[in-house]
Amino acid sequence: MQSLVDLNHKTILISRTDSIGDVVLSLPLCVYLKEKFPTCKIIFLGNTYTHAVISLLPQIDEIISWKEIEKLPLVDKIQLIRSKQIDVCLHVFPKKEIASLIKKAKVPVRIGTSHRAFHLLTCNVRLNFTRKNSDLHESQLNFELLKPFGFEKIPSLEEIENKLVSSVKLPKIIVEKDFFAIKNAIILHPKSQGSALEWPIEKYINLAYKLILQGEKVVFTGTENEGEQFRKLIPKNENCFDLTGKMTLEELIVFISQSKALVACSTGPLHLAGILNIKAIGLFSSKRPIHPGRWKALGNKSQFLVYDADCEACKKGKFCKCIQNITVEEVQKAINS
Repeated sequence: MQSLVDLNHKTILISRTDSIGDVVLSLPLCVYLKEKFPTCKIIFLGNTYTHAVISLLPQIDEIISWKEIEKLPLVDKIQLIRSKQIDVCLHVFPKKEIASLIKKAKVPVRIGTSHRAFHLLTCNVRLNFTRKNSDLHESQLNFELLKPFGFEKIPSLEEIENKLVSSVKLPKIIVEKDFFAIKNAIILHPKSQGSALEWPIEKYINLAYKLILQGEKVVFTGTENEGEQFRKLIPKNENCFDLTGKMTLEELIVFISQSKALVACSTGPLHLAGILNIKAIGLFSSKRPIHPGRWKALGNKSQFLVYDADCEACKKGKFCKCIQNITVEEVQKAINS
């Protein structure tokens, strides 16, 4: 495919308004775009709560919040988008309302997958690829949207990981809170706000006891609501800390960066740990499309565990909780390896 446009001195909007992990896996697009077109301007349209994640990349020139835009009357929405003088919009996360707005704002090049019916009316460049049954990682699949700009070859996962990890810049924390004194800890992040199949909380607690016995510092993280579900089970020990509900996302990012390892299912903090270059141990089902081949954390220190890579129920696409059969000892071994 011939390059559709030279993006140097052009403004590119990356539209990804979903969760933390999805945003992390979209960041490589920004790294590669800036590398190939150094004078382009990249604007990231995301949710307010993922601002701290998007800010990790210096390649992103501006962040705008969809939550703020959607409050506006339509005429003001259109005027705001037009004021950004956007040349190209990449709909990485298809959203009908955003796709319609971008067309009404007369952004010249509007790129999305052809597998969304509303893109037939809103996008003038539609790419035919499917995510659900692909063997590619999610971060690689996003590169399908760059093919009109000369990115014919999808980068290897190793190349994506190396470039992204080396690009990340940590935020500067103005107020140093007491928990930042806890360094080289092992973070256990048991919940996922319902976004993934989860390992049983009882196993996280058992793992915590084993890690404490071997002299490790253990920290439990999550939202306040999540903490309320398991807080009473957390070991009472001077080397075990409950930080659920106590950190902003920006603080969590910095805290993860100074830790030894993080254990979680397929959720945002796992992906953050990966690109922050600490040991990110993901607990997964082998079922498509939620398997680790698609969703494992980026980063050369990341690992994943599944109970049975050849699970028959998972192969048939049935609802399966085989992730719960991963043993505490397997996770402890991965941490210590």
